[in-house]
Amino acid sequence: MTKNIICVACPMGCELHIDLNEAGGVENVTGHTCKRGIAYAEAEITNPTRSFHSTVRVEGGSEPLVSVKSAGPVPKRLLMDCARATRGVRAAAPVAIGDVIIPDVCGTGVDLIATNRVKVA
Repeated sequence: MTKNIICVACPMGCELHIDLNEAGGVENVTGHTCKRGIAYAEAEITNPTRSFHSTVRVEGGSEPLVSVKSAGPVPKRLLMDCARATRGVRAAAPVAIGDVIIPDVCGTGVDLIATNRVKVA
């Protein structure tokens, strides 16, 4: 079986052709112009990760919401869980860039941090 994906490991945007073995593992990768394409293809097949971005409500702030992101990549399969985890969260103003809003979001080992400032109202 062959899977085709676009590589985002560098600005080239190569179209990767990934040959999978019967167990679903990577057998061969073609179409890459740099070594990062091979590593990206293997990671995307075995354990795809993404950055998570959202907003969280702020209590007592000059703004009602603050933007947040994961401090590192989280498993793609947990993105919806991360979204659900932000629903009931309220940050107390003031909020600074880099403040940890949810530590170890969904047991990923990655913190959800503020990406903007919110002053006290």
